[in-house]
Amino acid sequence: MNKLVISVAASLALLAAGPALAQEGQQSPESANTSGGYSDPASAGTQETNFNDQELKQFVSAQEGINSVRDEYMEKIEAADSQQKAQELQMEANDEMVGVIENAGIDVQTYNSIATAYNSEPSVRNRVDALM
Repeated sequence: MNKLVISVAASLALLAAGPALAQEGQQSPESANTSGGYSDPASAGTQETNFNDQELKQFVSAQEGINSVRDEYMEKIEAADSQQKAQELQMEANDEMVGVIENAGIDVQTYNSIATAYNSEPSVRNRVDALM
């Protein structure tokens, strides 16, 4: 179970970093939107924890693919010879993870909400663990 917690945290870090890195390269400081395209429901205090079984099954399915992508790209990112190359690899990993999540039939926002709830809500964690 600890491996899943670490995996979910690493996956969220990669998913969260992608939009931030993309905005960093595209916006000037004056035009940067502080809300961005990424929303963290846990920090907003509006986190939903009433996920249905189908959503949780899709989350578990996506998590398996996310683990593969994460493992593949973590080695590449650590071996990158420059900060720019590491950021490019992080963006590639983010894109692949989004594809894995969407192929599992779940949207990224719901995936992130479940992952956050998994780390903070024992009832969600127990339900997800039961599906694994």
